[in-house]
Amino acid sequence: MATTTQAPPARPPATSTDRRRRIVARPAAWIVWGAVIFFFLNLLGVVASVLVSSFGQRWFDTWLPDGYTTSWYARAWDEFALLQVIVVTLEVSVLVVGLSLVIGVPAAYALARRSFPGKRLIFLVFLLPILMPPITYGIPLATVLYKFGLAGHMSGVVLANLVPSVPFVILTMTPFIEQIDPRIESAARMCGAGLRTVFLRVLTPLLVPGILASAILVLVRTVGMFELTFLTAGPDSQTLVVALYYSMSASGIRAQQSVDAMAVIYTSMMLVLLVVALRYVNPTQLVAQVKDEPEH
Repeated sequence: MATTTQAPPARPPATSTDRRRRIVARPAAWIVWGAVIFFFLNLLGVVASVLVSSFGQRWFDTWLPDGYTTSWYARAWDEFALLQVIVVTLEVSVLVVGLSLVIGVPAAYALARRSFPGKRLIFLVFLLPILMPPITYGIPLATVLYKFGLAGHMSGVVLANLVPSVPFVILTMTPFIEQIDPRIESAARMCGAGLRTVFLRVLTPLLVPGILASAILVLVRTVGMFELTFLTAGPDSQTLVVALYYSMSASGIRAQQSVDAMAVIYTSMMLVLLVVALRYVNPTQLVAQVKDEPEH
């Protein structure tokens, strides 16, 4: 004898009273959203005030400046020697990115493909410069660099920025390498390819997305790194963020509009780098990990 199942009774449509009760029952969500909106409104107000000030002629006790001009950008460009500062920033960033990739990619390959005692401890050591505030290890690092005569020059700035950048490349590239089937490397070795040939001609083309992601993220991190660069930079090796700090704190009378113009230039550079990073970096690839399938 066939049995029939009765469908569950349909839920009555929610009334306005039920909606109000749900809203009242979740005050924590409204508090969180209110705090987020309040934060972004304040951030937008600060950025907007600096942007308007960089174009304003005179701005005293009024809601908006009396007039607008672009001359503050030309004055900041000449007064703070921004061309030289931007060139130094690019040189430091390119050197840090290149050295980090040269050191970090082979190290990431060794960690991804080899199992040895103390591997987890090494990962923890690599995490420390990323998780710890840079000032905590920046002061003793700068002391050592000054002792050996490296600080105060571009070499000291590059070495100091390599401390967090190389572990960052290693931790970024390791998931990319783990996603590549090890049998591809085994097949290449069976055809007579050595380790160098396998790494350069087989793995490197497959790792181009990861290398590009690591390079862009290290570039953004280096341009925005203040503490380590500030502690090790000299007069001729200041990056843009350090020069911006000195322009605000140095003695003498400077127009606030020229400092704001310099801040807008720095913020614009960082926004461009962040947009490029979001365009080429897939966050899911940074955490994905593929385990080797057991051989049958």
